[in-house]
Amino acid sequence: MRRWNGWGDDTQDYELPDNAQDFLDDLVGHATPTEDVTFDEVVTAVPPTRLSEHPLITTDPAERVRHARGQSFPDWIAMRSGQIAAFPDGVAHPLTNRDVQRLIAYAKSNGVKLIPYGGGTSVVGHINPPSSDVPVLTVNMQRMNQLLHFDQTSHLATFGAGVSGPDLEAQLRARGFTLGHFPQSFELSTLGGWVVTRSSGQQSLGYGRIENLFAGGRIESPAGEFVMLPHPATAAGPDIRQMILGSEGRMGIVTEAAVRVSPLPEREEFHAVFFPDFAQGQTAVRQIMQAKIPLSMIRLSTATETTTTLALAGHERLIGTLEQLLSIRGIGDGKAMLMLGFTGSDKLVKLGRKDAIDICNDNNGVHVGRQFGNQWIKGRFRTPYLRNTLWELGYGVDTLETAVTWDNIDSTIHDIENSLHTTMAQFDEKIHVFTHLSHMYTSGASVYTTYLFRLANTPDETLHRWQQLKASASNAVVANEGTISHQHGVGTDHKPYLLAEKGALGIETIQSAINVFDPDGLMDSGNLV
Repeated sequence: MRRWNGWGDDTQDYELPDNAQDFLDDLVGHATPTEDVTFDEVVTAVPPTRLSEHPLITTDPAERVRHARGQSFPDWIAMRSGQIAAFPDGVAHPLTNRDVQRLIAYAKSNGVKLIPYGGGTSVVGHINPPSSDVPVLTVNMQRMNQLLHFDQTSHLATFGAGVSGPDLEAQLRARGFTLGHFPQSFELSTLGGWVVTRSSGQQSLGYGRIENLFAGGRIESPAGEFVMLPHPATAAGPDIRQMILGSEGRMGIVTEAAVRVSPLPEREEFHAVFFPDFAQGQTAVRQIMQAKIPLSMIRLSTATETTTTLALAGHERLIGTLEQLLSIRGIGDGKAMLMLGFTGSDKLVKLGRKDAIDICNDNNGVHVGRQFGNQWIKGRFRTPYLRNTLWELGYGVDTLETAVTWDNIDSTIHDIENSLHTTMAQFDEKIHVFTHLSHMYTSGASVYTTYLFRLANTPDETLHRWQQLKASASNAVVANEGTISHQHGVGTDHKPYLLAEKGALGIETIQSAINVFDPDGLMDSGNLV
């Protein structure tokens, strides 16, 4: 069963290697585990529903708890402590477009707010019910999960928007195809969620981000149904489809999505390269991108992330051998690890691998083969489970991300990491911060930072510290002219910083479009704008 107050299936855990506790103690100090409330304790605290009966809606308190929060750091504090400000008054599980239309009509007639719910994996507050006098209905889309139409000639597949990543890929693979969209939340997140948050998969370099993959679909809004035909391209005025992308449930509920799919690749390989330092690695990946070498993934870690990754990987004999090999080649403590993914035909993979490795060699990189790449691909969706393990040891971990041009990479990383260290020092606490470039473009890259710190003695103090960390890092992003979100959307956590990116006229334009689709504000739960 899925965890109600953490990540993933409750039968799966992330076991740390034997040396991990000493490593964590050295980084930020020994932590004391918190006392978490039980599921039953939270269920008994759920207030009575404010909804009238409807055949599509359940008001069961346990269901309402399981749909109360997402996966952001404040969500974890709330669920682990039991300090949950608001619950949805009910949960609906529609099966058809007609069901969604009936729910919207019910909301209109009864003055109810609607929150679309995909996989519940939001890390920026998309799905949290607001505290207000207005009742809230969460619409869980997961039963609308079937492959509705498959056009092998055009390489188009239309799904119910509630299909999860694994189910989507299973239905495509049975036909010899793949979407190739693999966010870290892949196991739980849904196609509709990817669309409305402008998601990016780990291999988006090869397959494209969701805005490249999304061809059209259907949205049920309070103003009516809106159908987007899957044109290959159009010059017929502004593309409304682009406004549905990233709309975060504010314009209505996406019920169907047509996506551009690809035949299953003939070959796929993941390789690791180590550089003497991050600067030389950064030069190499920029040259690879600007040479337009066909790869499906590039990920470059800073020295601190490289050290952390190797320390927590286990496999001490393998890591020891690696360290000896790299030392012989003149690569020591400041090393930076690069992961390269090659996907496609046998000929294309061989060509791309040769060209990319040649550029790495020219920048003093040492290619160490596929073993680390194989380990990464094997466990790439297990990393979120580490949050559960660390929390239970008394440590909090969170991430933030942006994207900037190549000339701003170094200053952005420095300012984000420095802001986190400075903020935590105000509490006389240490923090461990590390970064990688997770998605590459010819003009720049995504900067993805992880930070780990000890949980405070009380939930309120832990939340206060996180709020200060989030604010300082977000201000550093804005100061460096980065996007406030490269792949996680806006939600409520990023909303205060959206004005700096869009400008007043841009915000007004977005709000105007929302008002057309939702004139009475039924879909306004406080996120986006």
